[in-house]
Amino acid sequence: MPTSTHAFCYAIAIGSNRCGRHGSPMAEVRAAIAVLPGMVAVSPIIASDPVGPSIRRYANAVALVETVEEPPAVLARLKSIERAFGRRRGQRWSARVIDLDIVLWSGGAWWSRGLTIPHAAFRERDFVLGPLLRVAPDWRDPLTGLRVRQLHARLLRTLPRLDQVGRRP
Repeated sequence: MPTSTHAFCYAIAIGSNRCGRHGSPMAEVRAAIAVLPGMVAVSPIIASDPVGPSIRRYANAVALVETVEEPPAVLARLKSIERAFGRRRGQRWSARVIDLDIVLWSGGAWWSRGLTIPHAAFRERDFVLGPLLRVAPDWRDPLTGLRVRQLHARLLRTLPRLDQVGRRP
């Protein structure tokens, strides 16, 4: 049950690195985008290297959605979508058919059991900041005060450079 008539905006990170009932990881991300309620913008889907022990490449995107729901209700809705897609809880960073995370919301910071906004690691993840830059470059991180474009520029300065054929020097 919504507790406010004011619509909040949420930045939702979407990722997949395992085929599911909708097909390839890219198709899974597209299908997840299609079922997110209140969509106002979506980034292009990008391919990214795995994080942690996973060996499969990811398809990633960020969607902006508007709703009157508070963060716990939005998280519950995202978890329900993950379950409908066949997501099972398991090892951290393991292959997953879909992963939906609240990265930011227009209400600022939020802390509760099982939910922290902004997402704890979004500032260090190009596969989140890159797509987020495409849909919300001026959104400010409520903890640092920096805009997404500034966070992304800082991150790019810290990433290893690749030579012209894609190898680390």
